Amino acid sequence: MDVIDQIKNTASIVDIASQYTTLRRRGKKHLGLCPFHSEKTPSFTVDEDKQLFHCFGCNIGGDLFTLVMEKENLSFPEALRFLAEKYNIALPEKRKFSPQLAKLEEKLTKISEDSLAFFRKNLFNTKEGENAQEYLRKREISEELIQKLKIGYALNSWDALLSFFQRKDISPSLLEKAGLVLRRAKKEGHYDRFRGRIIFPIFTPTGKVVAFGGRTIIDQDPKYLNSPDTPIYTKGKLLYGWNFTKDAIREQREIILVEGYTDFLALLQAGIPNVAASLGTSLTSEQVMQASRFESRVIVSYDADSAGIKASLRAISLCFVQGVEIRVLTLPKGYDPDSYIRKYGPKEFINKIQESTPGIDFLIEYVRGKKKLSPEQKNRVARYIINEIIKIPNSIIQSEYLKKLSEELNLKEDILRFMIKTKTKEEDNKEVQTVFLIAEKRLLQILFHDSNIVPTVIKAMKKEDFTGLQSEPIFLIMSDFINNRVDFNILNIREKIDKSLFSSLAKILQEEEQEPSVEEAMECVRALRQFSLENESLGLKHEISRLEKANEIKKALLIMKKLQDVKMQLFRLQNQEL
Repeated sequence: MDVIDQIKNTASIVDIASQYTTLRRRGKKHLGLCPFHSEKTPSFTVDEDKQLFHCFGCNIGGDLFTLVMEKENLSFPEALRFLAEKYNIALPEKRKFSPQLAKLEEKLTKISEDSLAFFRKNLFNTKEGENAQEYLRKREISEELIQKLKIGYALNSWDALLSFFQRKDISPSLLEKAGLVLRRAKKEGHYDRFRGRIIFPIFTPTGKVVAFGGRTIIDQDPKYLNSPDTPIYTKGKLLYGWNFTKDAIREQREIILVEGYTDFLALLQAGIPNVAASLGTSLTSEQVMQASRFESRVIVSYDADSAGIKASLRAISLCFVQGVEIRVLTLPKGYDPDSYIRKYGPKEFINKIQESTPGIDFLIEYVRGKKKLSPEQKNRVARYIINEIIKIPNSIIQSEYLKKLSEELNLKEDILRFMIKTKTKEEDNKEVQTVFLIAEKRLLQILFHDSNIVPTVIKAMKKEDFTGLQSEPIFLIMSDFINNRVDFNILNIREKIDKSLFSSLAKILQEEEQEPSVEEAMECVRALRQFSLENESLGLKHEISRLEKANEIKKALLIMKKLQDVKMQLFRLQNQEL
């Protein structure tokens, strides 16, 4: 039995869910207020037998692992560790979902490590490297910081790194997968991605180098160049410098988020250690999740241009959703943290941190502006900000922000609360649309209830039976599992399908139904095949009509033969022939 099965057999989804909300038994299920959104009427259901949950208000659903991932802001491996530690279940040293992928990741990690060593050697042992060091000295970056952050330099050459690895018998295709070389457009071969650039290695929280960023010192466009997504690196999931500063962030319970490498270096050099960079202005929910790991307050300090303001607004929205306190540090126009510190010094920047604006104040000020508002403008401003406030999971914070909005817009708080109540009611009353056909839904319930039926049903189904259905990804995975003789279970499905589809699946699997049978499953397959054939028939009729109008009689006759074949298949179905 693997660790996942051990956790599923040991852990109780009711026990875990009860940590986040109060549950009461209703028949075979448990009911409570949803821990993911604010509500007054319980719509969060937990099915202990099936180990599934679903909220009929916000439509979030899934299994035990989904619940922990959503509430604790964890990835699947982290949620696995969280539950294993909670229930004293030993984890294997390393869980490899694919031997081929694990082998590729190992090779790419080694290539990244060797590349870092190469870049660092260039900085300290070449003539070009001396120029790069001079550039860093002008930016007041100390030797100590260069060593700590493992900064390097990429030679201004088309193939310096490529040649280095060719001498080690590493294929260019592997270097391309690592994001280090590019394929030539007009002739065969590859060339180095980073040329004439200061190199900033990007590390995982555990200190493993997985990517690089480069700042040109030869006036090459773009000024900053980053590694692309690779099998070991996904843009938007990591914060630059986090591995170096996480202890200071944990200690101070506050993180200053800046835009890029040089701003990060400037703050660190100035003795401000609780900093990380979002590697561009487009902050992601994964980065906010990482920033808030230690329940830290987030202070964003982006450039004072329009892109920086938009980035700050996005950060506010993302922090509201995750219940993270956020403030915005606004610098004078034309300054970024690096240039501001170099001109005014660290003390003035620290004063700016103390004067940073709460996220809600920044949002209100930006949306309302300085002008006097008409009643119609007030309405628009109020609705815009309420749409942000309603994202906050904490009702006390929501209430305080509503008071502030009331004061700023000179509107009665009761009016704003009524607007929120109306909007919440509208959301709660929205019918959750069924994403599955009746036969499709029932077939899924049968197959997940009794896995022994799965091989018989999957072998009887044609790909056309589920092509175009919402559940198509699920049936494709089932088919793959059966063909490869792999054990089929809901966890394997969860790892491979879209989160919203898994949520819908979790919802229908909680519905009470009669005991399943192979016969009923086959009836569902017949219904799906009939649905598919009828759709195909309709499409063929339209095509015949189009061809006849275009006087393409020969083509129309060929389509008519296909239509006759479809009709024959429908006739056989009526006679119970699959």
